[in-house]
Amino acid sequence: MNQTIKVLSLLSLALSPALFADSFTLSSQDISTGEFMTKNQEFNGFGCSGKDLSPQLQWGNAPKNSKSFAITVYDPDAPTGSGWWHWQVVNRPVTTMMIASNAGSTTENLLPAGSLQIKNDYGSRGFGGACPPAGHGIHHYRFTIHALSVEKLELPEDASGALAGYMINAHTIESATIEALYQRD
Repeated sequence: MNQTIKVLSLLSLALSPALFADSFTLSSQDISTGEFMTKNQEFNGFGCSGKDLSPQLQWGNAPKNSKSFAITVYDPDAPTGSGWWHWQVVNRPVTTMMIASNAGSTTENLLPAGSLQIKNDYGSRGFGGACPPAGHGIHHYRFTIHALSVEKLELPEDASGALAGYMINAHTIESATIEALYQRD
């Protein structure tokens, strides 16, 4: 009898509606997990000659208690000892669920009002494309959307990527990632 109760309890848990709920998703027309990015997402500088365009991104099924979004692009393979921040955007309104290609422009303000681009590790505010050292092998670029529990992250104007990352992670309810690849021979 006790074994039957355990089996019924496990079956009930397995059939719970929460397990069938849609999870937070991130997709793109420009990049895919496990696929190599094109010259469109390559940096233009540091020996690279790409177009330096941030990819189109869209997300769905955000947690109901989301109050804002943050976007991060990070290369953990950069030979710096701390990786490389390619892009961080905070204070994205909860009403926007997509960004167009080149929304991370460093020369034009193409993001919704209130959005803040943190200075990337190239030293500019906006998207800085892939440019791993030649011959360094495959690098993994983590494009992540974070659903945040706050409407606005209070960051100083000159916040570092590490500080922004800390604050984003401290307020993340759920996140979704596309891990694209890039390599220079």
